[in-house]
Amino acid sequence: MFKIVKKTETTPLQSALMRAAAAVCALLCAAVIMAVIGHNPVQVYSEIIKGSVGTAYRFRETVNKAIPLVVLSLGIAVAFRMKFWNIGAEGQFYMGAYGASLIALFFPGLPMIPMLVLMFAMSLLFGGLWALIPAFFRMKFSTSETLITLMLNYVAIRWVTYLQYGPWKDPAAGGMPKIARFPDAGVLPKALGVHIGWVIALVLVAAIYILMRSTKLGYEISVLGENANTAHYAGMNVKKIITVAVMLSGGLCGAAGMMQASAIEHSLSYQLSGGLGFTAIITAWLAHLNPLLVVAVSFLFAVLLQGGAYIQSALQIPAAVALMLQGVILFFVLGSEFFLNYSIVSKKELEKLAVKKAVEGERNE
Repeated sequence: MFKIVKKTETTPLQSALMRAAAAVCALLCAAVIMAVIGHNPVQVYSEIIKGSVGTAYRFRETVNKAIPLVVLSLGIAVAFRMKFWNIGAEGQFYMGAYGASLIALFFPGLPMIPMLVLMFAMSLLFGGLWALIPAFFRMKFSTSETLITLMLNYVAIRWVTYLQYGPWKDPAAGGMPKIARFPDAGVLPKALGVHIGWVIALVLVAAIYILMRSTKLGYEISVLGENANTAHYAGMNVKKIITVAVMLSGGLCGAAGMMQASAIEHSLSYQLSGGLGFTAIITAWLAHLNPLLVVAVSFLFAVLLQGGAYIQSALQIPAAVALMLQGVILFFVLGSEFFLNYSIVSKKELEKLAVKKAVEGERNE
């Protein structure tokens, strides 16, 4: 009766209108769900906004949540652009924080600038090496990087948990399973009331944008993502491209872990992420892997996270409501992507199109 047909072309205006309509539909659908379960959707939405940007303190907290989301999303976007499905941002986040902690905890006498530079470098290295494990297995044995990156998340979290309850447990914590706090030199300073990670994040956004748009490596990553055979035929060193891109992807995710551990927690903990690595997969995808859009989408999701935490106390609403809203938005936006790329047409319409093409072909002849 009906058939799905791929569209030949979609204008930027059509894309923008479709995505805007998807966002509106998502908010309306979530409002209906909230009304059914007994909550006033207008009040919930207003409280989410109030709880995330209503005061200077809440706005700073929202920015604090947006910073790691931006950097994690950048890392994921680099890998996804190459069709390397890095679902391991969470694990790379923790390994980056672990690498930074090695410097902060074992070299506490370093001055601030050398310590922060070394912490950042170690987070890049540890996050990149952790991401390189699934890349190696993909290149050597053609295994699924999706499964391996996903499983390595839990390995990284358990490793940090072991350290927290075992060899790195702080004797001065009164028996509590805590790792010692970083020295003052290992804590990122603040700029305009928020830790300087927001400056680093914006610099990274600009750097990744330039990398993907204006460099040889960015071009090679895009070509490899479009068609691996084309990359081979063009004489590209595919293994080298995968290695460099995956190291960059994991390194960025590791850097996000360093900033979270240094600026927010001032220590290492198995609860450091709170699922940000998985949320970043959504934000990267919704931003269409565009580094500039990543900033806006990450901030909007940070608003949901911060506002969702606020409505728990303000309205006695479970945080699951905010998570539900994220899921509904994702569902509708992904649905809009389908309708941007495909059309559902009847067999009669297909027959008319076929006749029209045949007539046009005869005229051209």
